[in-house]
Amino acid sequence: MSVNLLAELSRFYGGNPEYILAGGGNTSWKNEDTLYVKGSGFSLAEASDESFVKMDRKALVSILEKSYPSSSAERESAVLADMMAARKAGEGQKRPSVEALLHDIIPFSYVVHLHPALINGLTCSVNGEEAVREMFGGEVIWIPSINPGFILSKSVKKEIDEFYLKKNKHAEIIFLQNHGVFAGAHSVDRVKELYSGIMSKIESRIKRKPDFSDELRITKETSDGFLQERAPAKNQISLCIDIMNVITELAGFSAFLQSSEFFSFIDDRKSFYPVSSAFTPDHIVYAGSDPLFIEAKTAEGIREAWKDHGEKTGRNPKITAVRGLGVFSAEKNEKAAGFALDLFKDAVKIAVYSQNFGGPLFMTADKIDFINNWEVERFRSAVSTK
Repeated sequence: MSVNLLAELSRFYGGNPEYILAGGGNTSWKNEDTLYVKGSGFSLAEASDESFVKMDRKALVSILEKSYPSSSAERESAVLADMMAARKAGEGQKRPSVEALLHDIIPFSYVVHLHPALINGLTCSVNGEEAVREMFGGEVIWIPSINPGFILSKSVKKEIDEFYLKKNKHAEIIFLQNHGVFAGAHSVDRVKELYSGIMSKIESRIKRKPDFSDELRITKETSDGFLQERAPAKNQISLCIDIMNVITELAGFSAFLQSSEFFSFIDDRKSFYPVSSAFTPDHIVYAGSDPLFIEAKTAEGIREAWKDHGEKTGRNPKITAVRGLGVFSAEKNEKAAGFALDLFKDAVKIAVYSQNFGGPLFMTADKIDFINNWEVERFRSAVSTK
């Protein structure tokens, strides 16, 4: 059964950290009448037949043909209501992926949407589009940065149709600036072939890969063990734990991550620039859109920096980078704090890879604001970090 194959395909990518981070990415399979798309809150790594929401394809088509309010908040709220109504009977409380419309309009049975750091080193770079044209010619679609949801789906549909008119065939690969890539095919093997080709072509252009072999991660539960096991670095680890305690007081939970790969990005404010904002929606959802860089290592200095940051942005930082020391997350629980660190580490990877394509390119302020205020992404964050 094709849904079984979809679950196997989902686990194939979901279990590979080179492709999946913090549950990001989604998959689908469709026949003439029904789209089976991963539900929000379900893990690709543990995908089963029950991980997918059955959607009425005729109802999804009608969404794209419908007129909605011009206000982005009102529009996306109405679209979400129609998306939920497009679920087939018996789907209960399942909530379809935010990209369900995109999965439906891509004209292939199997569709896999992923955003590996290697690929986003390209899609989140100054010369990304030019590099895609050089590597893939005219055989792929490039979508400039657009707010996700209804508007993105309409734009992609237009590009798919225009590509077909020019080529008399459908594009199997769609790159989305500051987002990731979609690959579609009528077989699981072809999807895997497409992703292998994408990764190998980009990798051939990479001069240096990030190295996290000396990574040190500390949580409240592991802090005592580190103090005992790493006596030569006891003073530094004690300092890290002290800072974690301060941030825990401010936010609820904190964890620490250090690697020599970080040091070139946290030496001063100028060096911090390549990781100082958001590359993709996932970075905003899990690590925040505005990480904080500070030189202070005292409780008073940290609290003051947090206060200034809150007054400036209207929210607390999920990531605090301390000069020459490492990175601290601030979240509601251990799982969310771990995701925040994972996404900052991913941002470092993207920053390193982007150096091969003209340097980093962040999401624009208006698109960052859209994600920060989009209910769909707040829901995704809430269910994935329970």
